[in-house]
Parts: sequence; C-alpha cells; structure tokens
Amino acid sequence: MRAIIVEQTGGPEALTLVERPTPEPGPGQALVDVSAGGVNFIDIYQRSGAYPLPTPFVLGSEGAGVVRALGEDTSGVSVGDRVAWAMAPGTGYTDQAVVDTDRLVHVPAEVELETAAAVMLQGLTAHYLARTTFPAAPGHTALVTAAAGGVGLLLTQLLHRAGVRVIGTVGSPQKATLAEEAGADEVVLYRDADLVDRVRELTDGEGVHVVYDGVGKDTFAAGLELLRPRGMMVLFGAASGPVPPLDPQLLNQQGSLFLTRPTLAHYVADRAELTARADDVLHLVAAGDLDVRISGRYPLAQARQAHEDLEGGGTTGKLVLVP
Repeated sequence: MRAIIVEQTGGPEALTLVERPTPEPGPGQALVDVSAGGVNFIDIYQRSGAYPLPTPFVLGSEGAGVVRALGEDTSGVSVGDRVAWAMAPGTGYTDQAVVDTDRLVHVPAEVELETAAAVMLQGLTAHYLARTTFPAAPGHTALVTAAAGGVGLLLTQLLHRAGVRVIGTVGSPQKATLAEEAGADEVVLYRDADLVDRVRELTDGEGVHVVYDGVGKDTFAAGLELLRPRGMMVLFGAASGPVPPLDPQLLNQQGSLFLTRPTLAHYVADRAELTARADDVLHLVAAGDLDVRISGRYPLAQARQAHEDLEGGGTTGKLVLVP
C-alpha cells in the first residue's frame, strides 16, 4: 500500500509518499480499498504540529471505498460494500486503510464514492450545525462566514432548504456567485465592504439570530457585534487563526448572547447518531438536493500541492486525494 506520512511536523514539504505493507484488519475492523480521501484543515493543523500527534503518522481521517477484508467480530458490513467514513485518523491519505466498522456508513448506489469522500466530514458538520447546534428555521436570519468554502456551501444549502434567510461572507466575486447559487440571499464581499455596517444595513439594524463562524480570529468580533439580543455565536473553526480569550461579561453587554464552540466528534459520538446524520446527508446527495462541489482532485503524490492550495485560501468547495 502507498500512504502519505509525516515523519517530522512542518510545512507542506513534511508530506512524504511511502510504500508500506498492507495492514490486516483486527477485531471489529475492515480493510478498505480507498477510492478517495478528503483533504481538510485539521490535516494542516496536524501536519504543522498545531494539533500534536506522535510521529511518524499517516495523515487524513476521511474517505470512501470498497471493503476488501474483515477482521473478527464484525457486523453490519460485508466484503464488497461501498462505504464512507470520517474522523478515523490515518485513513485518508492512503490507498488502503483499516477502519473500525462502527465508524463506517453505507454509500447509496446513486452516490459516487469520490463524492461520498468529499461530503462526509464537511457534510456531517454542516448537518449538526444547522439541525442541532442552532436548529435554524423560517423566520431566522443566519450569517455564514466563508460561505463559498467546503462547509459554507453545504451549510448554506441546508439553511436555504430550511427556509432560513442566509447572509454569506466571501472574498471574491467568483465566490459570491457560488454562495448565491447555493442559496445565499445576500452576500458580503468582506474585502470591499465593512461587514458590520453592511449586515446591519441588510437587517435594518436588527442583526442576525445566529452566526456560523468557521473563520475565527478575523470575523469573530464582528459576528458578536451583529447578533441580536439572545442570538447565538457558533464558532466551529479557526481558518484565520484562534480567537483571543474572551471576557464572558461581553456576552451580557451585547445582549445576553450565547457562545458555543462545537466539534463534530460530540455530535456523532454514538453509532445511532452517526448513521442518522450520514444517511440524511448521503440521501440528500443521492436525491440531488445537496450539491457537493469538488474543486480539486490530486493523486497521492501531489498531497503537498493540495495542502498549499488549501492554505492559500483560493479554493472553493472540497479537495480530495484520488489514489
């Protein structure tokens, strides 16, 4: 098998393609021939050492493929099944992976495996944000930062389908078009306009009910300022860097606001919740009700380029590695 490993953390040059023996699945595990693996910001944080892992390690935690072999004591999965997964460390940047079967979900026949790999982590994230963390509904106005990014495009679609008014932030006219096509009612080019002034104008000074912020440092303060009294700030990422420490008294002063910093792991902690969310997302894709935009496909040997492109901030939608 071939895999991308990190022997010593650092920049994109830390990614090394190696040959390794094919692993054997243990009890409760499956060996999967990987059709595609997702590229995510968490991979960059792990590669750089921001999220420390013991070295050397295989990068990636998301993918889709076909089950080749099963270990002992497995159930619910058979050899030949088309499956997908997320949050399984060491399984994304490789052409064969051993995955715990309780983390695998079945992929409908109507969904390409490459698409399934592209939607798992970001689709599940968008799902819990829109359906559980703040269950947005008709009458709500939501601000989505980086609305043309991987999570942003999926989240915007889910909110639009729920009847929510969506205001998206983007960095270019091209990204504005993508956000609008996904269902954003208004789009703010944050490099050309003051975000706070523009959103206040769009909401007649009332602000928004919820901010879904995956950017972090560059947008967090403005997002808090734009919330209505008792609104919720949902900080789910830090693409621009971590948010500085916050005095909780500020939440009182700005309208008894709610602040949460969720992570996907706590919204798919048990098998039932994982499969319910994944089935919903994948069946929306199968029905054509959720469009998954793959903006970059790279062979394993070009994983470094994929990281450079993602860190450069010019990508839209999802990047995948195709072994």
